[in-house]
Amino acid sequence: MPEEIIDPQPEGEQPRSIRLTDPRAYAHPLRMTLVGLLRGSGPFTATRAAELTGESVASCSYHLRILAKYGLVEEAPGGRGREKPWRATARYTEWPEYSEDPSIAQAADALNAAVVERYFERVARAMANRHRLPREWQEAEQFGDSLLHLTHEELADLGARVEALFRPYEARSSDPSLRPEGARPVSVLRIAYLDPDVPDSEKE
Repeated sequence: MPEEIIDPQPEGEQPRSIRLTDPRAYAHPLRMTLVGLLRGSGPFTATRAAELTGESVASCSYHLRILAKYGLVEEAPGGRGREKPWRATARYTEWPEYSEDPSIAQAADALNAAVVERYFERVARAMANRHRLPREWQEAEQFGDSLLHLTHEELADLGARVEALFRPYEARSSDPSLRPEGARPVSVLRIAYLDPDVPDSEKE
């Protein structure tokens, strides 16, 4: 099934995001890891991917080819065979949040669950190693939540405004020359959901 590239950048620059029409293309832990690594430290070969992930070269090569089939990665110039480098095709991956097709909706829900699990595995690792960080980074890191009463329009608007705050920093991922001295890779999670533990006034 073809994938649709959205939010294109000027000619010669990487598109900001790719939208999956079939979420199952991404629903594998190694594929998510490979795409994330390529976005942060690519291009690299299947051999290098195996070194970074601890998986076999054959497994990494297979999943890179599957990712290429769905447009998430592509061959980069240079190299041959398993020594050919791969690169990500976009900075972000998107997939349908809602679909009239039950199979697509179910696949999207399964992918969202897999991504959430992956997020919190990474957060747990970060917390386990947090004591090794310099004091200024420990004080700058953020852990917390807010309970807001919003309409669905307000929630969508809030998400768009938060995303706009991140935009000025995005180009630093692909262009190290834009990073100020002391800049380090920081993952920021954005998760907003109807809280199942708080009574909903609309249901009363």
